[in-house]
Amino acid sequence: MAADRAGAPPRAWQRMLSGRRLDLLDPSPLDIEISDIAHGLARVARWNGQTSGDHAFSVAQHSLLAEALFSELVPDAPADARLAALLHDAPEYVIGDMISPFKSVMGGSYKDCELRLQHAIHLRFSLPVELGAALRKEIKRADQIAAYFEATLLAGFSTAEATEFFGRPRGFNAERFDLTPRSVTWAQKAFLKRYAAIEKSRRQKHPEYGN
Repeated sequence: MAADRAGAPPRAWQRMLSGRRLDLLDPSPLDIEISDIAHGLARVARWNGQTSGDHAFSVAQHSLLAEALFSELVPDAPADARLAALLHDAPEYVIGDMISPFKSVMGGSYKDCELRLQHAIHLRFSLPVELGAALRKEIKRADQIAAYFEATLLAGFSTAEATEFFGRPRGFNAERFDLTPRSVTWAQKAFLKRYAAIEKSRRQKHPEYGN
């Protein structure tokens, strides 16, 4: 990225539509808004856009799918855990959805940036900076089941390929979940609607969480 002006360091912040400036080197929770997250994720395509359908299958839709799967895996999960599942890919509203092969090429620098953003997002929404191992495992499992369904139904993977990379889900039927690629507007509204429902549950249990 070019410097903003001669002699100045490269710009490391992005202006959001909310008016916030989010610094990727030192992201502040105060500069993170759910409206920006929903807007961005609804416009980021999973699988580099290499999916069937009239619309891209967005990260917002993937997040909704993963949270729905997580809620079935852990039906008694508290609202905090459901929110963590919904936001598991939230940093991608800033850095995009890098496919796994490209992450391997990029190495640690990408992961460091992603982790800084994830920590700031968790702080913004009153979640633990570091999730517990058991919760991380269940969210990852939901993420992989979602990836398997997306890979086989939208991205052209064979069952054998998807099983090799993501594992084959047991006890889940893709027909019970919405994998129809939707418009940007639909995905953004659906993400915000699910966030509002989870936040309502959190506030009922912890009124101090009001955002």
